[in-house]
Amino acid sequence: MKCIVQQEIKKALLSIGNEFSIPASLTIQVDYAREKSHGDFSSNIALVLAKKLQKSPLQLAEIIKSNIDCSSEGSKLEKIEIAKPGFINFFFKKSFWYSIIEKILNQTKHFGVSDLGKNESILVEFVSANPTGPLHVGHGRGAAYGDSIVRLLRAVGYQVCAEYYINDAGRQMDILATSIWLRYLEVCGEKFTFPYNAYRGNYVYKIAEQIFSQYGKDFFKTAELVFKDIPIDEPQGGNKEQHIDALITKAKTLLSDVDYEKVFEIGLNSILTDIKEDLSAFRVNFDEWFSEKSLFKTNFVDKTIKRLTVSGKTYEANGALWFKSTDFGDDKDRVLLRENGQPTYFAADAAYRLCILEQRKFKKIINVLGSDHHGYIPRIHAVIQALGFSEDSLKALLVQFAILYRGEEKIQMSTRSGEFITLRELREEVGTDATRFFYVLRRADQHMDFDLELAKEQSNANPVYYVQYAYARICSVMRQLAFKQWIWDKSLGMEALCELKEIQEQDLLVLLNRYSEMVESAANSYEPHIIAHYLRDLAQNFHIYYNSCVFLIENEKLRNARLNLIAATAQVIKNGLSLLGVETLEVM
Repeated sequence: MKCIVQQEIKKALLSIGNEFSIPASLTIQVDYAREKSHGDFSSNIALVLAKKLQKSPLQLAEIIKSNIDCSSEGSKLEKIEIAKPGFINFFFKKSFWYSIIEKILNQTKHFGVSDLGKNESILVEFVSANPTGPLHVGHGRGAAYGDSIVRLLRAVGYQVCAEYYINDAGRQMDILATSIWLRYLEVCGEKFTFPYNAYRGNYVYKIAEQIFSQYGKDFFKTAELVFKDIPIDEPQGGNKEQHIDALITKAKTLLSDVDYEKVFEIGLNSILTDIKEDLSAFRVNFDEWFSEKSLFKTNFVDKTIKRLTVSGKTYEANGALWFKSTDFGDDKDRVLLRENGQPTYFAADAAYRLCILEQRKFKKIINVLGSDHHGYIPRIHAVIQALGFSEDSLKALLVQFAILYRGEEKIQMSTRSGEFITLRELREEVGTDATRFFYVLRRADQHMDFDLELAKEQSNANPVYYVQYAYARICSVMRQLAFKQWIWDKSLGMEALCELKEIQEQDLLVLLNRYSEMVESAANSYEPHIIAHYLRDLAQNFHIYYNSCVFLIENEKLRNARLNLIAATAQVIKNGLSLLGVETLEVM
């Protein structure tokens, strides 16, 4: 609808262009009117051009208005008004809004879908939590947000691959494997002080018990042997990092490569299976689970480093190999190879992006990252450019943490100690629908307070309940129709749409007409909260309509026109909620 107004303004400007020399690259801004008295849309174009054209905004607005003929055959505009200091307000004919009902009811679940993306291939990588423990509520927000982005992009015509990058290489996984092995030794009967910097959640102990049940004492070593010559831990005045790193080395020394790998793989697979089950129950399903280890097994990390070196993008200093990240806007250069010759995490990250863009032929990468990765973005943009790709090949989206409250009480969490609320616990207490809706109700880059008690509340104060209840009410009307032994005659309702004259009906029609634009806007800006807010507004308008007008009336024409309107409303609620991974309920 905005494009209709933009086209009318553009035609008007072209008709007066010779006189005023209008810039060809001009962007015409059109916004929804904030007040009904200001019409349906408003533009500030006269304010934008006034100084350049040496006219007052009001004068220029009048000139533009005079070059738009609302009385012409086929015009969708009823009238145009000018408001100080130079806004142009556009009023559409009421008949214009009616056609949306037939479109919605014909397209049903496909209403709102477009080909905006032209089937361009995009990889969306999100969640990608280290498989060192269960997903917690912070991961949940990234999961709900990332999956909603995937659904939105697919809805507007992009070919999307949803991917989880498994960080199954590196120090954190070694800490996990060592933590599991130490718990296994405890299961075997050994007594010692468990490392302060190890993974201490109960899930680690359960994996250790699983290993003991399957292998008995095959991996057993005495605590005396394990802790011999190990630096003291932090609580005793030592360094927790040195302590755990020494234990990792000892685990790899005392166990054979095969046995250490067994412990490592059992821990990885156990947690990864739990993550997959958890996400599936959260209605988040990935097309690919990409292993970081595979980049090393296929020598893709080495190939990436060699490519950067050959192209002159690296240098050696202090025994390490550095990437010239500052040449591409980063605040400092980054190490690719450590002094011991081992690749850094950054080297693997660079290889992963090269693999996606070159080997796997994706046009664009969208990375959904935790807000603590803010400083990580410039270096990834830098290496993508150094590898020969446009900076626009990658879009990084940051997700702020979610803070849980139970009423007024803030819930404290610590992931390493295992003291946190898991995503599974949150789902079981609140439900998947409420959890997902609450997660996307705010912009992802804004902090959010998640009130557990509100999310469970069955009242209008709970936004997801409010939206789902609107859909359930419409289903209830349709059941009452059958109870009265009346038939919903769509065709008759279509013929009688002009009977929809109530202000509540007009408000609903206007909102229904906005849905497709909202979907494209949310997809283009990666902001699913636009859909959540739209659905809340649509539900509010429906509830007002429900409380103001009777649908099942004797007047057959008006009854069916109203049934068409509420059926279209129900379809849009269903379509919109599906983009957020939220279900509709026929009975509440």
